[in-house]
Amino acid sequence: MASAHVELATITYSAAVSACGTGGRWDQVLRLLVEMPFANVKVNTIIYDAAISTYETCGEQSKALSLLVELARPLKSQKK
Repeated sequence: MASAHVELATITYSAAVSACGTGGRWDQVLRLLVEMPFANVKVNTIIYDAAISTYETCGEQSKALSLLVELARPLKSQKK
């Protein structure tokens, strides 16, 4: 049952991030990303993809690139 709750929460946050793009509210994406761990929701690749797409849709390519760079950091440390 707890697993279903986590999955629903992840889907809800993903939808919220996507809605930010539709509504032109790129400024709310970071707030959602920061809030997720406090709600016991892991930020996954689907949510990062939605966030990057939102930034691109809203003309905030530099923010999308920054988020992509942040995603690459854990990958670099795993290669060592």
